Amino acid sequence: MNRSGITRKLVWAVVALCVCVLIFAILAYRPAIATVTRPDPRLFDPALVVRGANLARLGNCVSCHQSASGRPYAGGYPVKTPFGTIYGSNITPDPATGIGAWSPTAFRRAMREGVGRDGSHLYPAFPYTHYANVTESDLGALYAFLMTRPAVRSVPPANTMIPPLGFRPLLAGWKLLFVRPQRITPDANQSAAWNRGRDIGETLAHCTACHSPRGLFQQEKRGAQAYDGGWSGGWYAPPINAHSPAVQAWTVERLDAYFRTGLSTAHAAAAGPMGSVTYNLARAAPTDVRALATYYAWQMRDAPAARLEPPLPDRQALASQGHPDGAQLYEGACAVCHEPGAAMMVAGRPALPLGTPLHEDNPRDTIQIVLKGLHPPVSPRGPYMPAFADALDDRQVAEIVAYLQMRHGTGPAWKNLEKDVAKARKEGE
Repeated sequence: MNRSGITRKLVWAVVALCVCVLIFAILAYRPAIATVTRPDPRLFDPALVVRGANLARLGNCVSCHQSASGRPYAGGYPVKTPFGTIYGSNITPDPATGIGAWSPTAFRRAMREGVGRDGSHLYPAFPYTHYANVTESDLGALYAFLMTRPAVRSVPPANTMIPPLGFRPLLAGWKLLFVRPQRITPDANQSAAWNRGRDIGETLAHCTACHSPRGLFQQEKRGAQAYDGGWSGGWYAPPINAHSPAVQAWTVERLDAYFRTGLSTAHAAAAGPMGSVTYNLARAAPTDVRALATYYAWQMRDAPAARLEPPLPDRQALASQGHPDGAQLYEGACAVCHEPGAAMMVAGRPALPLGTPLHEDNPRDTIQIVLKGLHPPVSPRGPYMPAFADALDDRQVAEIVAYLQMRHGTGPAWKNLEKDVAKARKEGE
């Protein structure tokens, strides 16, 4: 090929690239929405504010919008992703650092499209992929609730994303590839409670965000893989569908009690990110919590435990022979609370074999509970377990976990436990 032919091809390649960049810029562009004067909180209907408060609890909003030492809804909570750390924004009505200058239109766009008032694209750690289906009236109630919170002047830390993901217009491409909102319509073959539970669970509660696997670009896997289990904050969120590893069935009554108290005597206590979920659900409208229990018990209706609840064998002698160091460590650190007849067991706490973590296909939750302990998820009188991260090294934690899994677990033995403990400990820093 002569030089002029090569030159023409290069020119056309540059032109094509420029056209693609222009098209992408057009697709990515979102105009800013004009600021407004913060609405007077007294102008909102009190009933609407109460309704919004209930919706915020169902959505667990405060958990991602409050740092460990911060004020409610003032932001700062770190959400760690494979691409960097994203910090929850300030959604109090402070005009300078929060959303006090946002109009209802700007708020609605952020919730439905993941675009801030200034036109910037929001990271999908903010689950607008679910909020797109929240009704107009519910969005109005949420707006009323947030605009009547105390205004807090607070600027969360800057996000730390790997290059070039700090360039927010790229998120427009992510949305183009992966955001497919589907309108939720009532199922006439199901009860009103089931339909209400689905509406809450699939939108504001965004349960698939934690309980579904994600792809290479952190997009949720929907369809047949929805609720097949996922990861959140270094914890494993187990499947809550027909693949649920629970050894006793999740009935409506058991789920309802678990959501309201953070404890199921037939399963275990809420731990990790689920602790804050139950804390908020315990303060939500009981009918809505019952509706969620109705929908998710239905999701798990075909799980093995729903068909049969066999007695679980206690393989103590076998586990002691297989992991003598773990058995000795368990006897010194754990047996006083967890063996039959212990005060904690007499008080009605679920037995270790019933806990879902020991029956999952990975050891992460069991490891995290040993390292971090368990704090009462709903009320000070709730279940408690001390953390052993400072008292036990990685090998000792691995030995205890291996012993527990051999003694009470129902799946194949976990491998490389010491490495898993080290990884879990690092993620908790």
